[in-house]
Amino acid sequence: MSIMIPAWVDGTLTPVEKLDAHKRGLKHKAVSVFVLRGQDVLIQQRAMGKYHTPGLWANTCCTHPDWDEPPMVCANRRLQEEVGLTGLSLEHRHQLEYRADVGGGLIEHEVVEVYLGHAPDGLKVIPNPEEVMAVEWVAFPDLMSMVQRHPERFTPWLRIYLADHADTIFGTNLSKTAFE
Repeated sequence: MSIMIPAWVDGTLTPVEKLDAHKRGLKHKAVSVFVLRGQDVLIQQRAMGKYHTPGLWANTCCTHPDWDEPPMVCANRRLQEEVGLTGLSLEHRHQLEYRADVGGGLIEHEVVEVYLGHAPDGLKVIPNPEEVMAVEWVAFPDLMSMVQRHPERFTPWLRIYLADHADTIFGTNLSKTAFE
């Protein structure tokens, strides 16, 4: 089954098969979610069966919306599908665009709607093994340090989010703690 995602072809938003969009480096819509528990960020290690960046650590979840799927609906759907989370109130934090080589001749050129959710204590995370091989709660300053020390362990988009958009996504109070 091919998945059709919204991509721009010759300036027009068009349904394009997901893998084709990445092979051609087409600009396309995406969604990313970060879930926080206090100062801790829930990150996931991508399953080895993923067609790009397998085994790398990423934000809580990320995906491409289906054609005509609202970004917030997509964000909630993928939280449930990837890490088994439901019922979180998500806040839209930012729309950003990036282009990154993700290996294997594939390019992510995404216009991303970024969401932030706050988890209550005791939230049960249930990773889908087809999507996620591990999850971890990491203090934000530690995550920043880990990405700086070992960038090869993290997806290109997570590195971009943290390097270029941390204040906008997490707020200046949280992101400043990473450098104190």
